[in-house]
Amino acid sequence: MGIGTIRIFAFISLIALLINVDAVRAQTKGSTVISSEFGKLPDGTTVNLYTLRNANGVEVKAITYGAIITSILAPDRSGKLADVVLGYDTLDGYLRDGSHFGAVVGRYVNRIAKGRFTLDGVEYVLAINNRPNHLHGGLRGFSKQVWKASTEPSRGASVKFAYSSADGEEGYPGNLNVSVTYTLTDRNELAVEYQATTDKATPINLSQHSYFNLTGATRDVLDHEITLNADRFTPVDSSLIPTGEILPVDGTPFDLRTPSKIGAHINDSDGQIRIGNGYDHNFVIKRQGDGLAPVARVVEPSSGRVLEVTTTEPGVQFYTANTLNTTGKNGVLYQRRFAFCLETQHFPDSPNRPEFPSTILRPGKEFSSKTVFAFGVANK
Repeated sequence: MGIGTIRIFAFISLIALLINVDAVRAQTKGSTVISSEFGKLPDGTTVNLYTLRNANGVEVKAITYGAIITSILAPDRSGKLADVVLGYDTLDGYLRDGSHFGAVVGRYVNRIAKGRFTLDGVEYVLAINNRPNHLHGGLRGFSKQVWKASTEPSRGASVKFAYSSADGEEGYPGNLNVSVTYTLTDRNELAVEYQATTDKATPINLSQHSYFNLTGATRDVLDHEITLNADRFTPVDSSLIPTGEILPVDGTPFDLRTPSKIGAHINDSDGQIRIGNGYDHNFVIKRQGDGLAPVARVVEPSSGRVLEVTTTEPGVQFYTANTLNTTGKNGVLYQRRFAFCLETQHFPDSPNRPEFPSTILRPGKEFSSKTVFAFGVANK
């Protein structure tokens, strides 16, 4: 091979390399879904990680264990991305976790009084895991199960997790087939869509249990400014079970209809605040009909990050991580009030409260619910 031929070959190789680099760059500009192994359970079951990325570089990561969202990268007002949800670096952290970080919670999110309810004349007894009540689906609710994952390229940055809950699991009736789909749009919206069917009447109440900190988990959330679209809430007894009342928020620390710092009234002497050790209450969303209704807007002033939530659900549990104390990602100590949760839901203990919106799913019907978490920025 002559020198001229070598030069031509080298030139062609360089052009090919540049073309390949451009192709990789083009892929990163659009919406993508990447799957990889996250870890293995003690029995050898593989847990996979799905990374959703949109055209703006916003990224959501979720695993097949508990359909857990492990990370959300969102930009601040200067475009700097930071992880705005709490979690762990490895699967072992989630296996030990008792806070339900990022998980899909079910078969029934929140509490059922004394772990009992009667449906169609039959009493069902559930696990007591939050004495004296049943909480978040029981000892091994949906957050401790391995879900099956699938992707649909036509939907862009999207992954669907599916789980079959057997009749009698955690004491609930009916074989329940449930799915949750996470879709990240180029508008920086994370849509969470649930579907479920059953062969026997059963309560169902699903929610996404991410713990948010819009600073990127650098300090507590007391300076975050929250607005809730709710003029009523459901007060609770000493065990955090609704009393059955639906009371106006007027004149209470629960009046968050205008922007207010989370920490402004979190230590007030109000009886409900004392029971919850802060905010841990269901708010009744003010809506004008069916479909998506605004739930909340949260602004972190220093970074400018904004989270807006809409939902088809009638309520939202606003929780301020009042007892949090664990070490999370990057060795950061997550302490009390280091995050907030906005758990869109039906009301707690609804199976025992006929005056609340019904949570009963019957054969031949489909449960469906949608919540959208939209990330943006606010000007100074």
